[in-house]
Amino acid sequence: MSTLFSPVRVGELELVNRIVIAPMCQYSAVDGCLTDWHLMHLGSLALSGAALLTVEATAVLPEGRITYADAGLWNDATEQAMARTLASVRRWSGIPIAVQLAHAGRKSSTEVPWKGGQQIAPGAENGWQTVAPSALPFLPGDHAPLALDHRQLRSVREAFASAARRAARIGVEGVQLHGAHGYLLHEFLSPLSNRRTDEYGGSLENRMRFPLEVFEAVRAAFPADRPVSMRVSGTDWVEGGWDIAQTVAFARALETRGCAAVHVSSGGLDPAQRIPVGPSYQVPLARAVKAAVRIPVIAVGLITEFEQAEAIVSIGDADLIALARTILFNPRWPWHAAAHFGARVRAPDQYLRATPRQDPDLFDIGH
Repeated sequence: MSTLFSPVRVGELELVNRIVIAPMCQYSAVDGCLTDWHLMHLGSLALSGAALLTVEATAVLPEGRITYADAGLWNDATEQAMARTLASVRRWSGIPIAVQLAHAGRKSSTEVPWKGGQQIAPGAENGWQTVAPSALPFLPGDHAPLALDHRQLRSVREAFASAARRAARIGVEGVQLHGAHGYLLHEFLSPLSNRRTDEYGGSLENRMRFPLEVFEAVRAAFPADRPVSMRVSGTDWVEGGWDIAQTVAFARALETRGCAAVHVSSGGLDPAQRIPVGPSYQVPLARAVKAAVRIPVIAVGLITEFEQAEAIVSIGDADLIALARTILFNPRWPWHAAAHFGARVRAPDQYLRATPRQDPDLFDIGH
């Protein structure tokens, strides 16, 4: 019996296997609204056989977008666009769907990646003034962010809660908060980006305060029987920055507040990072968090091979694995993994004829 294809619970949500699809920005929204591209993208991944599909980083405020083409969930128009997209996906797939709520902080107001990804200055077309814990730019030469005052912090916190209520209304099964990759909540956590001298800066307890307040606000706003999880960067990969020991402390604090799972990534906060990229390079970070908490832990990062994924969950380094670039390259990766291990996946009736003769029991009937 493959552990990878055994069920697991995340909060009250029962998942049929241990494969989740990580949120992946598509930079194809219009004024925060999902488009036909998202319908094609999410629709394809919804037929993959994975257990959970996560919608890309979704900004809770217009100025919280990474780029002008990011998805959002801050008003009725963005809510209706996401509702239409998800309704179409659900018409043909029963996969549970989560959404990642985010604010890009000082890394917002940038060009889309295929046009260079550089910062767009305030006042320029598609640009705006960025905000952050402290007035420190991400890159030398970037226009500096404005440090958020207490009134603005309350506004951001409420924006996260409001987006969670919108997500609940359109039937999203779970919410993930983006606390990784150098975006706003991560910026509060790391001493490299947070130089505040008030109750939100300095000590670890203070640096965790605002991200935990946001989590508590979202947890209170989202239905109690649906999970709220968090994605974290296990380390900045920079000396003197956020590290795995602090991540463990943060994960424990999240657990006590009702967090359903912790998704462990890394990096993204400082251009001086030195990341030892290689297969499973982030798994040790997930392993350290898993040893400290009882809630499920999700590992991600260059997980490409079936036996590699199976080993991660079977030996207990993590409870689930998340796929991103791997599943873009091979949108039927879970099908092939199931065939490899003699397991079963869900597939739509229209695709049942694709079952290989040597694997006649690969597909569950129906979607």
